[in-house]
Amino acid sequence: MRSDNVTKGVERAPNRSLFYALGYTKEELERPLIGVVCSYNEIVPGHMNLDKIAEAVKAGVRAAGGTPVEFPAIAVCDGIAMGHIGMKYSLVTRDLIADSTEAMAIAHQFDGLVMIPNCDKNVPGLLMAAARVNIPTIFCSGGPMLAGKLNDGRRSCLSHMFEAVGAYKAGKLDETGVEDYENNACPTCGSCSGMYTANSMNCLTEAIGMGLRGNGTIPAVWSARLRLAKHAGMQIMELVKNNIRPRDIMTPAAFHNAETVDMALGCSTNTMLHLPAIAHECGIELDLDMSNEISSHTPNLCHLAPAGNTYMEDLEGAGGVYAVMKELTKKNLLDTSVMTCTGKTLGENLEGVVNRDPELIRPIENPYSPDGGIAVLKGNLAPEGCVVKRSAVAPEMMTHTGPARVFDSEEEAIAAIYEGKIVSGDVVVIRYEGPKGGPGMREMLNPTSAICGMGLGESVALITDGRFSGATRGASIGHVCPEAAQGGPIAFVEEGDIISIDIPSCSITLDVDEATLAERKSKWVCPEPKVKTGYLARYAKLVTSAARGAVLE
Repeated sequence: MRSDNVTKGVERAPNRSLFYALGYTKEELERPLIGVVCSYNEIVPGHMNLDKIAEAVKAGVRAAGGTPVEFPAIAVCDGIAMGHIGMKYSLVTRDLIADSTEAMAIAHQFDGLVMIPNCDKNVPGLLMAAARVNIPTIFCSGGPMLAGKLNDGRRSCLSHMFEAVGAYKAGKLDETGVEDYENNACPTCGSCSGMYTANSMNCLTEAIGMGLRGNGTIPAVWSARLRLAKHAGMQIMELVKNNIRPRDIMTPAAFHNAETVDMALGCSTNTMLHLPAIAHECGIELDLDMSNEISSHTPNLCHLAPAGNTYMEDLEGAGGVYAVMKELTKKNLLDTSVMTCTGKTLGENLEGVVNRDPELIRPIENPYSPDGGIAVLKGNLAPEGCVVKRSAVAPEMMTHTGPARVFDSEEEAIAAIYEGKIVSGDVVVIRYEGPKGGPGMREMLNPTSAICGMGLGESVALITDGRFSGATRGASIGHVCPEAAQGGPIAFVEEGDIISIDIPSCSITLDVDEATLAERKSKWVCPEPKVKTGYLARYAKLVTSAARGAVLE
């Protein structure tokens, strides 16, 4: 066992003495040591229950003959960090989580790992660490929040809460109405209840083979989540016994499966950052063109919030991610021969799975659309591509042409929106918010929600080199590459330039001739970095393009 390096032989007596100082017994040190990476904290609603999940995981490990050893991973609440400088620190934690977990796992020579994440950057960060360390690993997340219920009985969620602020600014909702959302939109612990980034990534742990059935969909407050955690603790011992490692599971075929399920579910656009970054740690390169190719023949089967009015608990009731995958196998869209953390192939896992709600998970013969939930657009404004959640765009905005309204930060844009300066037909451009320019590539849920809340969601588009929360809906196009801080064309857009968006054709065009763009570029001077010290300054120097997953080099 790997742990023999810290527990066996006279030479390791000093090491054992420190285990004994921790209260471990000789008998415990003779068993496989399983690192339990728990992201519990008291600031993220999706993480406040993870101490209970960790205890259940450890019970499962002990029941199967292992010795669990818990250590922490950090996590940021994107909702609390939203709309201010704190959001610059969200995406960047993905790499801190991966790095620190790598350090702990290798320093202490664990035989296996159980990852307990839940919210946005925590899941991909731990998947990156799993790939990098490559010892037997399984994921057991904290589970989604239940949908909220307003005073009039309508169901609600966090995206509605953000849009309520826009409605208030537009005079469409009073303070009492805002308070109704405030008190009721987020009623329990768990990752926010729509198909936002956290739930997207937790669902994809199942699709890529690293999480047991239900990991993405069993609600945080259900006892079934504790039973799942115990089974995950038991199953890691089987993975250790059979030496099944993350890179045995996360193969090119598994990433293809994950992107296919992504398109069918209508996941967050942030998956277009995280899947390439995880693949990179596996020595696999994913590109945005591959995403469009998969999307072109993968039907969109689900419209969970913000695309529709159903929530994660409803998806669980319909059969969960496995039921979606079962539909996809009807047209041979998945490679069912891949190995998974169950120790069985995906095909074996899907035996007997039934779609229990054809209204929520559309049969593959009757999809919401014949193509996937995410589209990658290219053109002279985004030569390396940009990303939109197509399944959450109103039909009338699938094509749009309008004048650019240009802002060099999120704060400038949100002020203009709240002041009523953005009107029907406009194309809001927010730049210098990319991985380098931000730095940190902030999410733009505040401006997108303001646009929708003010009744402009069917008439105004938003384009940015930043990114969007999975809770964003509308013609919100992010990840524009190259970003403005790298001298990408988005840096040369001027107020009033005409921009044309054609989502069905996957194109985005700035209606300015090449000679004019070249002249603007010759006069362009990159602004001074917004942050010059600390981790963000180091991050800005190391981070690559969003088209590559914003990995560090």
